[in-house]
Amino acid sequence: MAAALLWLLAAGTLLVSAGANEAYDLLHETYKKGVDLTLEQLNSHVGINHHFIFFKSLSKSDIQPGYDVAYIYHNFVLKATKCSKGTVDTSNCPFRNDRPLIDCAVCYKTYDGVVEAAPKPYIHCIHRPALTEVMKTARTNHCNEMGYSSGAPTLLASKAKGA
Repeated sequence: MAAALLWLLAAGTLLVSAGANEAYDLLHETYKKGVDLTLEQLNSHVGINHHFIFFKSLSKSDIQPGYDVAYIYHNFVLKATKCSKGTVDTSNCPFRNDRPLIDCAVCYKTYDGVVEAAPKPYIHCIHRPALTEVMKTARTNHCNEMGYSSGAPTLLASKAKGA
């Protein structure tokens, strides 16, 4: 009986950790790039000791004005695992339920599927209990006001001299 209970517990842990990777795997590549940027920045902080995994999307949007350009906004949640920071194989990293979720918002421009350096991608993450409505509004405003533009006027928009 104890062995069966132990087996069920191990199977449940495996399903939970597999579900975490599955949520990330189901994201479109465009959104994965923003999650990856965020995790890279999060892992660069000295105070972060645990490995974090993408947990779920809260909202997503993209604007595609043409010419392989896209402007991406993604609000999502990261969840701490019991693995230490820098863990490569996350398949055996069960979630920690004693840590608050980290709410993240990221916006960036891509060209031909690659994240552009300009304008600089915006990443804002904060533990859920500390997130306020003012912060949410500031995030949205920042992404809306980043000055994303599709460039200077093109030849098609210019007039020939003497015309």
